[in-house]
Amino acid sequence: MINPKMEESWREVLFDEFQKPYFEELKKFLVEEKQRHTIYPHGSNIFAAFDNTPFDGVKVVILGQDPYHGAGQAHGLAFSVNDGVPFPPSLQNIFKELCDDTGCSMPKSGDLTSWAKEGVFLLNTVLTVRASEANSHKNRGWEIFTDAVIRLLSAQKENLVFILWGAPAGAKASLIDAKKHLILKAPHPSPLSSYRGFFGSKPFSKTNEFLKSKAIKPIEWCL
Repeated sequence: MINPKMEESWREVLFDEFQKPYFEELKKFLVEEKQRHTIYPHGSNIFAAFDNTPFDGVKVVILGQDPYHGAGQAHGLAFSVNDGVPFPPSLQNIFKELCDDTGCSMPKSGDLTSWAKEGVFLLNTVLTVRASEANSHKNRGWEIFTDAVIRLLSAQKENLVFILWGAPAGAKASLIDAKKHLILKAPHPSPLSSYRGFFGSKPFSKTNEFLKSKAIKPIEWCL
């Protein structure tokens, strides 16, 4: 945490953010938590989204909430799980929509690293969680940090696609300049809300149509 593992272009963009008092408090909190609890993802993966998708390479932002809190699941990319881990329900539904929307075959692995390498920034609004306790690191400073990340992306880049699933993610639209970027909102892919409009929302094909219209290479969504 003292020296976050992330690709250099992000380190430069976020340098000022890392110096702020709230981030120092967040680091202290995480050190204390780690002494008493199991924390996910592993420390080396907390900033995996930043390490796998350089600032200069971001084309798409998919916003999640907090990491999976089961053993072996979270590895620092929103909605993604390590290879060989059963698909959580939200990821199952994302893959169903992927197949319906694009004609891709059902993925055999839930590891979304290849999306990240394509320019899909898989950002959770909170980057850590206590084992077996969803939202246990909510309101500890991560949201201030990730809001700053979203603002920086909106301000410093053009023609991004922001995919916002669910009400908490949708609320982040206020941080994004809709004149410069495409915002795609839909219900969350969790089983509780997926049938309220997530299925059939076609985020993957809509993203690629937009990118192609801006002469940007589309995402290879098939895994």
